[in-house]
Amino acid sequence: MATAEQGAENDTDEASGPDTGGWTERTPAEGPTAEGPTAEGRAANEPTPPGQPRRPGQPTPPGQPTPSERRGLLADASLSAVLAGLITVVVSCSGPLLVVLAAAAAGHLTDEQTASWVWAACVGSGVTCAVLSWWTRIPVITAFSTPGAAVLVGSLGDYSYPEAVGAFLVSGLLMALVGLTGVFGKAMRRVPPGIVAAMLAGVLFSFGVGLFSALDGAPAAVLVALATYLAVKQRSPRYAVAWALLAAVLVTAVVPGIHAPSVDIGLTLPVLTPPQFSGSALLGLAVPLAVVTMASQNAPGLAVLAACGYRPDDRLLITATGLASTALAPLGGHAVNLAAITAAISTGEEAHRDPRRRYVAGVACGVFYLLAGVCGAALVGLFTALPPELIAVVAGVALLATFSTSLAQAVADGQGRDAAVVTFLTTASGVTLGGVGSACWGLVLGLATHLALTARRRGGGRREQEEEA
Repeated sequence: MATAEQGAENDTDEASGPDTGGWTERTPAEGPTAEGPTAEGRAANEPTPPGQPRRPGQPTPPGQPTPSERRGLLADASLSAVLAGLITVVVSCSGPLLVVLAAAAAGHLTDEQTASWVWAACVGSGVTCAVLSWWTRIPVITAFSTPGAAVLVGSLGDYSYPEAVGAFLVSGLLMALVGLTGVFGKAMRRVPPGIVAAMLAGVLFSFGVGLFSALDGAPAAVLVALATYLAVKQRSPRYAVAWALLAAVLVTAVVPGIHAPSVDIGLTLPVLTPPQFSGSALLGLAVPLAVVTMASQNAPGLAVLAACGYRPDDRLLITATGLASTALAPLGGHAVNLAAITAAISTGEEAHRDPRRRYVAGVACGVFYLLAGVCGAALVGLFTALPPELIAVVAGVALLATFSTSLAQAVADGQGRDAAVVTFLTTASGVTLGGVGSACWGLVLGLATHLALTARRRGGGRREQEEEA
């Protein structure tokens, strides 16, 4: 069990020795033999596979400490993790929230119903973020389904609001049942790591480009934020994003023509709407919403956690978010799911060098989501008034390190590089087919490329063996 002095040493920016992602391999006490480490030694150095008991002397995978190794939340807390949670909520509630507002307008919802929708989306994300992150000790970042809201923009107006609520409820149940079976997680674990990293890099590509595209509208904010980030990263990497954020806000505040937004401060009260069920709404809303959310959000969400070295319990996470969606449907919540883009902010090294302490970012994210939910009306006014260039700078700087790491992992394996490139380009293209986003299609096409090339190499190997025989 880590002592307080060890915890303080983990907080320093100049860590002794290489960063091993939160766990170190141990050699057997007797040391390696002339022929190399013994079989017992190699087994002791291997991390425990998912679902298997941990043998004595084995390292613990990132984010999964044993009960005796767990420390208190306050002992693990750090300013960088809390700021990562805050930035996650800021990015999530800026662009994606506008899609929810567009869907509410398409469904002709009242102001009270729209505020209740925002309340349900934020509170659902906040509760699942905080509880799941604290329970699993990994940074579980959840959010309201942006692709699902995009589907609703074009179809919500065809049904009554009670019918839509009934469809939201059924969609949540469908996602919970899929998660409970564990089939979805098993399929995701079969995807090669290079393809997963390429998908994450493709998801983050638009945010990296958006950072420099903002040069047209806010060159001072971009250059100052980037210079601050690079300067602080040399001395204190954990706080580079925080200083860059502060610099961007200060520069934006002094630019002529930018005025502080005027918002009404007040508590948002949810509105209960009894659900109604109709066959047309179930087929036209519930099924597409569940499919799009699972494919475009939960699949990349699990991939992001895997790319950062975590081994999430997919049954727990998907079932919990599905049940949260079901519970919040009568209050207007359309879907709660694992986050993909915003999750990268809180799961990388910028949150904390020690992967076992990044779960604090998930808990902090949940708290900020809850604060945003209870002030839903003020939140809508605030984030719609913020300059879009500022959001682009904040998101781009926060995701810069994660993007570079993912891109390096994607092309590290020479044999799997072609499949990774296909995955990256498809995901970065932003294509949407059948209501399913580019992240899912990137995984599908990348996996298809991997299987085709693997089969070709196996066929060529068999022919060579036959010729030699």
